[in-house]
Amino acid sequence: MFHKEGHKIIVITFILIIASYIAVDYFIDINWLKYILFFTLAIFLYLILQFFRNPKRNTINNNNNVLSPVDGKVVVIEEVFEKEYFKEKRLQISVFMSPLNVHVTRYPINGKVLFSKYHPGKYLVAWHPKASEENERTTVVVENESYGKVLYRQIAGALAKRIVNYAKVGDEAVQGTDSGFIKFGSRVDLYLPLDTNVKVSLNDKVKGGESIIAEL
Repeated sequence: MFHKEGHKIIVITFILIIASYIAVDYFIDINWLKYILFFTLAIFLYLILQFFRNPKRNTINNNNNVLSPVDGKVVVIEEVFEKEYFKEKRLQISVFMSPLNVHVTRYPINGKVLFSKYHPGKYLVAWHPKASEENERTTVVVENESYGKVLYRQIAGALAKRIVNYAKVGDEAVQGTDSGFIKFGSRVDLYLPLDTNVKVSLNDKVKGGESIIAEL
């Protein structure tokens, strides 16, 4: 299954690949060079299909848990001052996505969307300390009765040039369902209450909609 954000790109890629195959077969007579080009085109198509895949996730819905919003590796667990919405200290947990990871963003908790805002910005590498404040990004806050308010921030990386955010103020968020998409490498930050019981460690690999990041 492929994400809807990739449907147009996949169709265009298929057309270009087919046209390229025909051109290579027609204009190039050197067999070894022809096979190398065919292989390169096949690898390119494979990477595009991998990037836009949207595998089904077995989300165990639980109001006491915060699930990872994305696939990737945990790169930050630290206490910080969150100055856009909470304006107080929160626990930041960041997940970095490589271009090969699934790039669907999923709601980490059930609840109601209280805040959703897009910020244009730079395209620093996603692990840069200033990326969360200076890069293109979106900030979403969801609240449920059990856990309280959770903020998650989609951050564009050096390759990502477009963030898609479906969350709108007043929406009912369902844990594990699609809330957005980031194209080509990026990061997502979670901001949780300081007394959160963290269930992951640095460098852990997590799956969006399945891995438990923290619990009440």
